[in-house]
Amino acid sequence: MASPWRSGPHGVWEASRVSEPPDFRLEHSELHGDDEFTEYTTTDLPYYSDWRGSFEKLPWAADDDALRAAGADVAIVGAPLDEGTSSRPGARFGPRAIRMAPTAWGSDSAWSIQLDVEPYEHLTVVDAGDAPVVPTRFERALRVIHEKVFRVASAGPVPIVLGGDHSITYPSAAAVARHVWPRKVGIVHFDAHADTGADQWGNLYGHGEPMRRLIEEGWVAGPNFVQVGLRGYWPERETWGWMREQGLRWHTMVEIEQRGSEAVIADAIAEALDGPDCVYLSVDIDVVDPGMAPGTGTPESGGMLARELLRAVRQVVERVDLVGMDVVEVSPPYDHAEVTAILAHRTVMEAISALAARRASSR
Repeated sequence: MASPWRSGPHGVWEASRVSEPPDFRLEHSELHGDDEFTEYTTTDLPYYSDWRGSFEKLPWAADDDALRAAGADVAIVGAPLDEGTSSRPGARFGPRAIRMAPTAWGSDSAWSIQLDVEPYEHLTVVDAGDAPVVPTRFERALRVIHEKVFRVASAGPVPIVLGGDHSITYPSAAAVARHVWPRKVGIVHFDAHADTGADQWGNLYGHGEPMRRLIEEGWVAGPNFVQVGLRGYWPERETWGWMREQGLRWHTMVEIEQRGSEAVIADAIAEALDGPDCVYLSVDIDVVDPGMAPGTGTPESGGMLARELLRAVRQVVERVDLVGMDVVEVSPPYDHAEVTAILAHRTVMEAISALAARRASSR
């Protein structure tokens, strides 16, 4: 059938008189290669197709030799532990949920619109697998997480650890501090809760105590431990007194509401680097309001917006020498439509993209 349109004056298309009403057809609607079976690689396929378990379908490098052979800049590490949870469990399933979070891109084509950079063109990123955690053996789990993160860091890449409850920050940050010694590490910690409790029903290493243990054992100095997003009704007043004695610095949600996230994050970066020259970043997903991140064990209303967290992560990673990171407290059983897992995944992607932007700008 002839087209019902023709080119009129000044290049404007206009309807021509036809004897029949226009027809609507879809023809030749697919572009395909000569061999349909092989025209797409596993990284070209959607995230749910031919998924082999790794973050972003990245290559596995689960042992020391593979990490060194890969020459990786960043390595994903899983820490599937929730034995330290005081309330709703399920964070042991966090690494798996974050790894398989829905995406709209392939790892070969990822492009950060926010930072105008293709992260995987500038960085070699691998998945180093999980620490060999087994249930019921809490102290062993902390030890093997420490060993896994230390081995990854020692092989060269920046470890990004997927929790797990927040107890995993104690062995992970300690491993990174041990690796970079004698350099000093500052910590920027996003959380609704300070996690500086003395104990948790007699347990010294639960998810409410890791920051106290890191400071007491000397892995990081109190004045270089900076917390962002604190709110709610815990810890109690006595613990805040201990925090002041140690010189910790913090920024509550009230301050963010009053001053804005941009100014607060700038101060947090300066405080973390007041002495140290490198930073470990810890993100508890409950820093975000539970309306945007419901899948977590200890939700606290009135938190940051998802976009505020993502921008904050970009700010931090763009401006510091990042030596390690974790994203924790994603509990898939309490999630809805994977929104919390997606946010955790994008938090990692923002960090990777910011690292790539730094690399690109230095060339």
